Amino acid sequence: MSEEQQSKDLAIPEKSVDNGKAAEVTDTEGQQKKLPYPKSIAFIVGNEFCERFNYYGMRTILVIYLTRILLYSQDTATVIYHVFTMLVYLFCILGAFISDSWLGKFRTIVYLSIVYVIGSVVISLGAIEPLNIAPVAMTILGLCLIALGSGGIKPCVASFGGDQFKLPEQAAQMATFFSIFYFSINAGSLISTTVTPILRQDVHCFDNEHCYPLAFGVPAVLMIIAIVVFIVGRPMYVNKPPEGNTFALVVKAISNGIAGKCTQRKTNPQAHFLDYAVPKYGRQLVEDVKVLLRVLVLYIPIPIFWALFDQQGSRWTFQATMMNGNLGSVEIKPEQMQLANPLLILVLIPCYEYAFYPLLAKIGVSRPLQKLTIGGILAGLAFVLSALVELTIVPTYGTLPSDGLSQFRIFNAVPNCNYAIKTNIPHHEEFNLDFLGYHEALTVNIEKQKSFTLSATGNAGCNPISENIELKNHAAISFYITGNANSPKLESYQDDPEKSEQGFAMIRVLANLNQNVKIIFKPQINKEIEVNGTSLAELQQAEYDLMFGDVKIWHHYAKPGDVITIVAAQTGSANYEFKEHRIAPENSVNIFWQIPQYFVLTLGEVMFSVTGLEFSYSQAPLSMKAVLQACWQLTIAIGNLIVVIIAEIEIFENQAYEYFLFAGLMFIDMMLFMLLAMRYKSHDPNKPLDSLEPPTEEEESGKKGIINPTFHED
Repeated sequence: MSEEQQSKDLAIPEKSVDNGKAAEVTDTEGQQKKLPYPKSIAFIVGNEFCERFNYYGMRTILVIYLTRILLYSQDTATVIYHVFTMLVYLFCILGAFISDSWLGKFRTIVYLSIVYVIGSVVISLGAIEPLNIAPVAMTILGLCLIALGSGGIKPCVASFGGDQFKLPEQAAQMATFFSIFYFSINAGSLISTTVTPILRQDVHCFDNEHCYPLAFGVPAVLMIIAIVVFIVGRPMYVNKPPEGNTFALVVKAISNGIAGKCTQRKTNPQAHFLDYAVPKYGRQLVEDVKVLLRVLVLYIPIPIFWALFDQQGSRWTFQATMMNGNLGSVEIKPEQMQLANPLLILVLIPCYEYAFYPLLAKIGVSRPLQKLTIGGILAGLAFVLSALVELTIVPTYGTLPSDGLSQFRIFNAVPNCNYAIKTNIPHHEEFNLDFLGYHEALTVNIEKQKSFTLSATGNAGCNPISENIELKNHAAISFYITGNANSPKLESYQDDPEKSEQGFAMIRVLANLNQNVKIIFKPQINKEIEVNGTSLAELQQAEYDLMFGDVKIWHHYAKPGDVITIVAAQTGSANYEFKEHRIAPENSVNIFWQIPQYFVLTLGEVMFSVTGLEFSYSQAPLSMKAVLQACWQLTIAIGNLIVVIIAEIEIFENQAYEYFLFAGLMFIDMMLFMLLAMRYKSHDPNKPLDSLEPPTEEEESGKKGIINPTFHED
């Protein structure tokens, strides 16, 4: 969960100032001392800290909220999460367009931040259960507004900070700003990722064991503070007017070139389709767009990396819900594992600069495209590790039998009676069933036979039972012996041995009672939950007392992964006996087994993301750097779209196979990237136009009559 691209392009302004001559500041050291550090920077950095706290605080708990409160399946929650992330990066292009063409950076940041706040408040209000104001609709609306606000201001804030410095005199001071800016981003991310899960689970509000309104509300308050801080600094800001939208000009030039190619390819042949745009847009812009397109070809495989990377907040968080985060007195919450990424980022960036990259250089790996390839391969390896972890967890899931099979369970709730059971179920022909005990057959082949016989012979004083039972395909059918010793009876129900995708504890009570007694799960905070017959209780993570009337039978801390059946019987006027049976194993795989996959993915991220942006901006012409940033954001949006498509298709029942699929796609993707990299011709953006290779005779003949063509818009 590193700070996305906004935190990765920190070095870019240094390379793009004063036509690439920012490094030549040695003659201006005296001037630098005379220019004070802009006081306005404090307000911009404070704004960024609060905004990142809001964004990551909300996003950290989002999939947990979608599944546990709004009751979406994991696949649907994954789709919503990645559609939201996709929209954030799509709206980056809109924000850049509004800023450059219309409002300027300051007003764009303020207006879209207000939209951002409204979205955060809407989600918080929707999470307040007593208000009951369409929480699903409020959540979707809030996410759309947050995507518009967050994405819209993303391309503006960092560059607005850069505008506060006078260049080249303050180039060194500006470099310090971006270091502080980067720190504020990660500080906001780290603190919010730690705090919001605690607010979600450990704070109680509105008669609930959890407090999602507070977990969403605190980030919303931070976003309000972000706006206030930013506006307070207005008198100190350097506000540059909108400079026009280069992205729109690029689109127009490409469209004009394509139109020229279609209409003039026979009468006026050109070596490149963009050469047809020279008369209208000038040679400089056309040559810059040619370079831009060459770089964008290398972007073709990049979305797959982001498809893997952004699953930290969705699939990997769901994986953590099926693991054991208990460390004695401390419990690691599933979403808090996302902390591993920013923590590792802060450690690994200096390690790469001072150790890893020098070592790689000694074995011939020094070029940016080589580092990008290795970064992508590491991301694929991280998903191999996540698949291996998933395979380790799968045996604890408690799944239904496959097609052609059925599951059989039988419980005994008759006081003082122990039974000897005989059936014609293969491999389960004879077994004993003690009072409060149970027996199970997890894989019964029913392709040839679905009906079976069952007879139960009890000890002295307990009458026998003889019944025909029927099992169902791809289902778990359970039976329990109830009544009394003189008139025992066999009852059945369709069982559910699978763990809850929403993270609930699944507890069923089979109670053989002599009188009409209410069976209640009584929590410390939440409303009481009454159960009847063989119905399954879905309990939030909290402490509960199981009550038979006013009698406390059982105390239990319900947690994700619990699938429990309680067999109970009344043995006196107010006496009850019970026994707990786990139908599926509890979450036993330690949550820290996710650390290796986070570590390897973060290793890959540093090499892929940071190197990719530095390479792209070093290759792009000065006039195309903003356009290239927008295209980089677009690759992230496309990557999230890929996750949405695969999640919607639901190719595999076993999540491990989906992880292997993504790993395989990443490896194939890097093979394609290597082929594209081998064909790529490096470009020097500071090379003057006059030094370009002279046009061929065909190009020259096609350009007769064009003398120093001027650039103009439609």
